Amino acid sequence: MNPRNAIYRAGALLLPGLPTLLAALTTFVLFMLFLAVQGKPAWQACQLVVQGAFGSAFAWENTLQRAAPLMLTALCVALPARAGLIIIGGEGALVLGGLAAAVAPLWLPDMPVLLLLPCMALSAMVVGGFWIGLNGWMRQKRGLNETIGSLLLSYVAIAIFNQLVEGPLRDPASLNKPSTIPLDDSVMIGPISDAFQVHWGLVVGVIACILAQVFVRNSVTGFSLQVVGGNVRTARMIGLPVDRLVVLTCVLGGACAGLAGMFEVAAVQGSANAAIIAGYGASGILVAFAARHNPLAIIACAILLGGIEASGSLLQRRLGLPDATTLILEGILFTSLLAWEALTPRIVAWRLRLNERAEQTQGALQHG
Repeated sequence: MNPRNAIYRAGALLLPGLPTLLAALTTFVLFMLFLAVQGKPAWQACQLVVQGAFGSAFAWENTLQRAAPLMLTALCVALPARAGLIIIGGEGALVLGGLAAAVAPLWLPDMPVLLLLPCMALSAMVVGGFWIGLNGWMRQKRGLNETIGSLLLSYVAIAIFNQLVEGPLRDPASLNKPSTIPLDDSVMIGPISDAFQVHWGLVVGVIACILAQVFVRNSVTGFSLQVVGGNVRTARMIGLPVDRLVVLTCVLGGACAGLAGMFEVAAVQGSANAAIIAGYGASGILVAFAARHNPLAIIACAILLGGIEASGSLLQRRLGLPDATTLILEGILFTSLLAWEALTPRIVAWRLRLNERAEQTQGALQHG
């Protein structure tokens, strides 16, 4: 291949990541200024963020433990985005999915563990998929704005969760911290290995991202979703079932978020309680936007964001910064991503131009 042609192709391939790169640089500068204004050692703080995220085996385990649910909640945003929807209610699907997984053993007390775990996962996915799918259905059939609708449904889901956990499903032994009846040890999901103390949700998250990439890139349904997301009117004109495709992608996204709730209950908490309302749904929005809704890029972005969240305690111990400092860093990153999103139309034009030049170069070589 001609070197110039290879450069054009590589440039067209990497251009979609330009807004994320610029947002990361902007966030770095603004975060440094934010710390400098407070009189804190900005450069040392940045080094501590890296150290707290990736500086040791324990740091890596903490980072990957946080990244596991982020991959799944990010898919709850990225998959509907393929159809042109902005869904921000993954937190609601996560908590209801976690609740469904927590009560499944109560409904199936005599089922063997090898069958019970898949049933817990299935119940979490069904409940999460239904909750986000409901939002997609209301958007298509009732004209409800999906962003506002998903946010409101998330609030409703959290309210339902609190009502059930503090009411009919509450374990009488949970006095100060209302929760469901704890899962039996035989049902709990352990770490991948004794030397790698990260639960199996990480593996499931990576597999889910890979399957999502295959689905959106290499399937007829995935191609149809891209047509729907690009132009709904064109999709209807060529006979695509737009309503069904939109609801399908919402159901799949909600199922991923519900599965994240199942792992939070069965691998981390041991029961459904308020601790699973940890903001993974909101952080998943940031991961999805940073990854440009690319399922494979979600894996890397989830690990990076998980590292940022994991470094909060180290910043607090070493520099006396509040634990919420990492939340400010995430907020700056999200704002920067939205600001640089304005480059998207230009990036599309630049990619088309680079692809045209690559084809012209290839054609000149063949005729030469």
